[in-house]
Order: sequence, then C-alpha cells, then structure tokens
Amino acid sequence: MTLRFSDDVSTAETQYGTVLLDQRTGEYWELNPTGALVVRTLMDDGDETAAIAALVARFDIDRDRAEQDVTALVRDLRDAGLVS
Repeated sequence: MTLRFSDDVSTAETQYGTVLLDQRTGEYWELNPTGALVVRTLMDDGDETAAIAALVARFDIDRDRAEQDVTALVRDLRDAGLVS
C-alpha cells in the first residue's frame, strides 16, 4: 500500500526526522527517525511489509514490535486525514 499525503499536508525533513504540517488545521506532526523511515518507505511505493523490514534492519528491533509500530503510525495518519 502506497501512502499519499493530502494536498494540504506539507513535509520537511529535519536532522531529527520529518515534520508534517496539516495546513487545514495548522497542526504539526513530528515524526522521529523510525516514523520518518516508515513514511518514506510507504511513499516510495513500498508496502507495510517493506516498512517493517526497513525498521528491523535499521533500528535493531524485533519484527513484532516493528509491525505494531507501522500499523499504529499508518492508522494515526489515516485517522488524522493526512494520508490516503
């Protein structure tokens, strides 16, 4: 599943991860490096399995934890209306 940000969402890479701005509400979201990696993987035509594998490879966490984190982040971004 590829993620696409809504037209009203701006992104900026920082040295600490990624910042998202929902221009409709003025709310900012700050993604830490793990969240930024998940979003980048999903936006680059990756699926959740690829995002999980990227987390496990880069951050030395177990697969179950990575799967929970990816699922939660995608759910939160969808619930906030930031992605489709």
